[in-house]
Amino acid sequence: MGITLQKIAGAILFALILVVGLNLLIDGVMPTESRSVEHKRATPGGGTAEPAAVATAPAEPDKPLDQRLAAASVDKGQAVAKKCLSCHNFTEGGGTKVGPNLYGVVGRAKAGMTGFAYSEPMKAQGGTWGYEDLDKFLTKPSAMVPGTKMGFAGLPAGSERADVIAYLRSLSPAAPPLPK
Repeated sequence: MGITLQKIAGAILFALILVVGLNLLIDGVMPTESRSVEHKRATPGGGTAEPAAVATAPAEPDKPLDQRLAAASVDKGQAVAKKCLSCHNFTEGGGTKVGPNLYGVVGRAKAGMTGFAYSEPMKAQGGTWGYEDLDKFLTKPSAMVPGTKMGFAGLPAGSERADVIAYLRSLSPAAPPLPK
């Protein structure tokens, strides 16, 4: 029995050494993805030089909000808003979740959903949720309201934001007219 345990322990130790050794060998032969992107070249002086900048296409600037809203799709906005369902409710009379119910949000007072505990920075906003404010908030909530409890990173694409705003407008009986 003692020799059997020694054989098992030896086999496990051998397997671990083999895995670690192969990992070191592979790292030495084939650079990882992060190493190939951030690779530094050796310079004649013995230091390192930064790699050449990777060419990226500049982001297309957003059209004005009124143009984006005129071309927005409620159906596309509803599809994009599915990302929000884990934290928000979109039904009339529906309760709050982690975030407030968004039914009727367009034209509603900021931090105005009764029964939801808003952060102090959100309470300090004042005013109502208009199209410009929604667009700004949906771009990056923490940039518009530093200290907000909303952990969502935002929607960088202006067309997606317009679609979501169009969807929210369709759920808001008291929504103001679209900007012209």
